[in-house]
Parts: sequence; structure tokens; C-alpha cells
Amino acid sequence: MSNWLKTILFIIGSALLTHLPLIPSSFFRNLDTMVHEFGHAVVTLALSGKVMYINLYADHSGVTYSSLTKSWAFLPVSLAGYFTASLFAWFLFSAYSRGKQRFGLQVMTVLAVLSLVLFVRNAFGVTWLIGFIVLTILVLALSPKWLRDFYYLLVAFICLEESVFGPFSLILYASRNARQAGDASNLANYTGVPAVVWAVVFTLFALWCAKQAVQAFLGRNKGSRVRGKQAAVPYLRE
Repeated sequence: MSNWLKTILFIIGSALLTHLPLIPSSFFRNLDTMVHEFGHAVVTLALSGKVMYINLYADHSGVTYSSLTKSWAFLPVSLAGYFTASLFAWFLFSAYSRGKQRFGLQVMTVLAVLSLVLFVRNAFGVTWLIGFIVLTILVLALSPKWLRDFYYLLVAFICLEESVFGPFSLILYASRNARQAGDASNLANYTGVPAVVWAVVFTLFALWCAKQAVQAFLGRNKGSRVRGKQAAVPYLRE
């Protein structure tokens, strides 16, 4: 089975699993939104722009209000949201493949704290960030390893799914109404390139990052099985 087919099946499986009734996936989907908007904000600041504030909403959407002093900076800032979210999903599975789940949870917490302190100002966004920060700290500090690993993988799978389906949905929006495709619409207005083209670019990059994430995840599990088999071989002492 090709790596691309594995990736597509993996993403579909993730979507089905994370939508099970007993899994509170809706709460964690805002993490992908937070990372997306955080990417916009960081690139804005890196290019000498000003971030006024970020709003996160209950429907898992978000918006970053900022101003740029350089007109060309609009391009990298607009690209940063989906690119950052895709890279973050890859990072989570890369950390998992190296057994660094605790570090991954710490990174999530730091990003949430920075977003809360520096950027997010609307009521829902602030409430959600506080809840996520408190929950993740409790998991880090008090939960047994099996529960911490479950929490980590739940968040990682949701971020992976959102990082792919988010830009894919832009293709549908752009096909229906080019003005309602978020970052793709903004890029279309700035460059003259159709919004659907930008949506495809976001989706292809997300799929590439997802492929790297899936390979890291499967590689970790394969390595664990190999080590388990080796440990089962009897050792005869002469």
C-alpha cells in the first residue's frame, strides 16, 4: 500500500474515530484554530506588523486583526495560518515517534498561554484557552502515563484531521463563492490568482505534512513491535 493511500485512509479513520459520541472532540478542535491564528500573529510580528487581537469562536473559526507596514508582507502572513497548523500536526506525531509526548503537551500549553496573554481577547476565546490550559496542566501533573498518552494522541489526531479538512473545505467554499474562502479569498484579492488555486495549495501542503505525520506514527509503532519481538527471544546462558 502506497504512503499516500495510507495517509488518506489514516485521515478518514481519524475523522471517524474522533467523531465518536463519547469523545469530546469539539472542545479540542479549537486547538487547531488557535495554532492557525497564532501562525498569522507570529509572522505578522516577524515582519514588523502589529497584531491588535485574535478572536476564537465556538464554531471552531477564528480571526486575527492586524496591520502591516509592508504591502508584500500580506502574502506570507496570509499563508502562515494553514501552513502553521499543518506543520504543528506533523510536529505532534514527530514528537510521539520519539516518545516526547510530555514535551508535545508542554508546547501546546506554552502556545495557549502566549495566545491568552498576548493576543486573544474575546470572551469565548479567553474561556476556552483557560480551560484548555488548566486541563492540559492537570494531565501533565496528575494523570498516569496511559491517560496522558491517550490525551496526547486524541489531540494529535484531531489536529491532523483539522489541518487537512480545514483547507480542503476551502476548495468547496471557493468553488461556490470565491469571496467566502477565508485566507484563500484574501490571497486571491492580493495576487489575482483564483481563490480555489490557493485552497488547493493549502490542501496539498496539508496532505504532504499529514503524510510525514503518518509515517512518523507508523514508524514508532513498527519500532515498538520490533523491540517487543526482540525482547521475547530467549537468552541461553552458557
